[in-house]
Amino acid sequence: MLASITPLGERGRQSSWRVTATLYVLGSLAGGAAIGALSGLLGWLALGGIGTLGSVGLHARVAALAAMLAAGLAWELARGRVPGPRRQVDERWLDRYRAWVYGLGYGAQLGAGLTTVVVSSAVYIVPGAAVLSARPLTGGLIGAVAGGLRGVTVLTAAQVVTPQRLVAFHARMRLIERPVRAVALVAQLALACLASIAAGV
Repeated sequence: MLASITPLGERGRQSSWRVTATLYVLGSLAGGAAIGALSGLLGWLALGGIGTLGSVGLHARVAALAAMLAAGLAWELARGRVPGPRRQVDERWLDRYRAWVYGLGYGAQLGAGLTTVVVSSAVYIVPGAAVLSARPLTGGLIGAVAGGLRGVTVLTAAQVVTPQRLVAFHARMRLIERPVRAVALVAQLALACLASIAAGV
């Protein structure tokens, strides 16, 4: 996807990369916020809406978050491939629709995290944390942050203005794929440890 929305590609489609990339980031924020808010609402209904609001204590929620992080990490280390959708965004949109449509549309799908191929268990932690927040607004903020982080990855293609730079960009993405995954797993382990300490587990 990153190789499709580049200054080179947008120039070929007579579109402005800056405008398309901005709409992509906004779509990612909106997609993440929507999933997060819905998850927060489900959490409110399950954890807080029945009986007293917040009836499931904070320590129990943080412990559940630590368990989710650890379970996801264990799954990835043992199995490698994370279960979930295997679909990508429809690249035919690039030829069928205007830039604002595919910019917002791709951004929203990828920002939501659960509607396209899932490459990390951390994708599931976002709606899980939003559920545990038991607040639609808090869940929306959690989702928006995650979606925004996914969205800004489009900015890494800002210097792809020639075919040669596109080839180099692809090579660089392949080169850093494994180190980035390793860093993500270490970060997930650190978060699981911090959550466990905070929960007093």
